[in-house]
Amino acid sequence: MEQYKINTLCVQAGYKPKNGEPRVVPICQSTTYKYDSSATVGKLFDLEEEGFFYTRIANPTVDAVEKKIAALEGGIGAMCTSSGQAATLLSVLNICQSGDHLISSSAIYGGTMNLFTVTLKKLGIEVTLIHPDASDEEFQAAIQKNTKLLFVETLSNPSLVVADIERLALFAHRNGIPLFVDNTFATPINCQPIKFGADVVIHSTSKYLDGHAAALGGVIVDAGTFDWNSEKFLGLCTPDESYHGMIYTKAAGKAAFLMKARVQLMRDLGSTPSPNNAFLLNIGLETLHLRVPRHCENAKKVAEYLSKDERISWVNYPGLSGNYYEDLVKKYLPNGTSGVISFGIKGGREAAMRFMDRLKLAAIVVHVADARTGVLHPASTTHRQLTDEQLIKAGVTPDLIRMSVGIEDAEDIIDDIKQALA
Repeated sequence: MEQYKINTLCVQAGYKPKNGEPRVVPICQSTTYKYDSSATVGKLFDLEEEGFFYTRIANPTVDAVEKKIAALEGGIGAMCTSSGQAATLLSVLNICQSGDHLISSSAIYGGTMNLFTVTLKKLGIEVTLIHPDASDEEFQAAIQKNTKLLFVETLSNPSLVVADIERLALFAHRNGIPLFVDNTFATPINCQPIKFGADVVIHSTSKYLDGHAAALGGVIVDAGTFDWNSEKFLGLCTPDESYHGMIYTKAAGKAAFLMKARVQLMRDLGSTPSPNNAFLLNIGLETLHLRVPRHCENAKKVAEYLSKDERISWVNYPGLSGNYYEDLVKKYLPNGTSGVISFGIKGGREAAMRFMDRLKLAAIVVHVADARTGVLHPASTTHRQLTDEQLIKAGVTPDLIRMSVGIEDAEDIIDDIKQALA
């Protein structure tokens, strides 16, 4: 389906029903698949034949969604997971083990920050945090012999830093490591990081891809462009004794990263999405190209209103004219950024809490990027596990309110803000 434009891929990619088959991707709610011979099952386990043998590894409903997301991001394949956090973890563990090191943007989601600085540290994987705006020299100073990857978010949550993906990809590749990009906020509608050199793209599909706050999920998309035949990545280019001595780079070629993630990590860790959640995700994906522009349009109107209100101390929305990242937005996100705005109210943390408590249409929710407008105070919720120093590095100030602007009527959203401010 490469000939179709992205709007069509949202609706059509991943599933092509044959004569008399369901028009909508069916829910294959089964853990198990029946075969007529042991030999066939053996070939499936040896990956000599395509097919399904256990839903923890692959499932027809999930497979259709994986193919659709891969098409949207321009990757050679994708693997869905039970959550966005699982997608991030599995993508890192696929090439990192105890004694290894990675470099991450310091402007990332609080849950990812905790995963990197606490949980991975317990597993023996060290992380160096650097702001994505840092110079190449600063990034180079962080490179170690055991550095395995560079991780950034296209648009950081919640500080809305825009990553210079192409520059960071060139830096990573000069040092023989891949660039991993979390593209959750931008979505493939607004940015396709693979076009700018990203090697692995990650999403929390619970956000815009699903779009309705109905189903948890994550996905790893493989660009198929990185050469894993290196002493840095022996797990991909030497025999895996836990899988018949398979050498992934020989068995899967460009898809080596994805194959190892599936048959080794998904097999062992079991972060499997349910077929029903995959079905709901696919329903959301079919309208992604319609929803994302509306989110961006509404968010820009709200940001413009906030920027003119004297009770607001500051507004950060990359889509606003004059924003610090305006040039990067023009390059990477010319059609829009996202529906997420961060801003502060004069009076600090207490004023922010009072404002949020008085909203009527917008709800206080520990979620972001779905159809309904929601607000959150990250410093006391999603990022509360971070130290004050880490909060500042992540761009989270005490007065920061994160507003995820939905697809309601923009005037109603603004009226709600007006009455809450009043």
